[in-house]
Amino acid sequence: MNAGMTRRQALAALTRYNKEPFHLRHALTVERVMAWYARELGEDADFWALAGLVHDIDFEGWPEEHCVRCVPLLEEAGASPELIHAVCSHGFGLCGDVAPVHLMEKVLFAADELTGLIGAAAKMRPSKSCADMELSSLKKKYKDKKFAAGCSREVIRQGAEMLGWELDTLMERTLRAMAATEADVEAECAALTETR
Repeated sequence: MNAGMTRRQALAALTRYNKEPFHLRHALTVERVMAWYARELGEDADFWALAGLVHDIDFEGWPEEHCVRCVPLLEEAGASPELIHAVCSHGFGLCGDVAPVHLMEKVLFAADELTGLIGAAAKMRPSKSCADMELSSLKKKYKDKKFAAGCSREVIRQGAEMLGWELDTLMERTLRAMAATEADVEAECAALTETR
């Protein structure tokens, strides 16, 4: 699949509309998680990663138009229709009606919310890392509806169903992806903060 843009162009577009460290960290996390999944599943890691990087391009500036305002922003940045469709589909049922069709879109739909839950759980650990988090610990946080209440358990569950995976499989894989890429995300976040 053709993204229509390079990573450098995608990062420039993302940082044009997103300044908050939290949003930038989330974008970089989802980018790395998507690339990890693509490699695991034998898919195009570059395209998957770019979709993850820009999936929330409109959220910081236009939260009430999320998954809608992204279309002109991404078109202006040179994104392909395939990339725009992928970005729009990650909000299916919440802020848009573009359904995930391709495997990549289904993974993005499922993993996006779950990365938020894992990230919140990691902050509660003495290590502040997900690298030493066990699946059983994550499952406890998932079941506690008061913990990270903004992370939709319904979306996570629907995402696993879309993929035809057990919920534990989605959780275990996403946890592994975040643990494997955590150091890279932190290093790039620090570099982005220094250049501001």
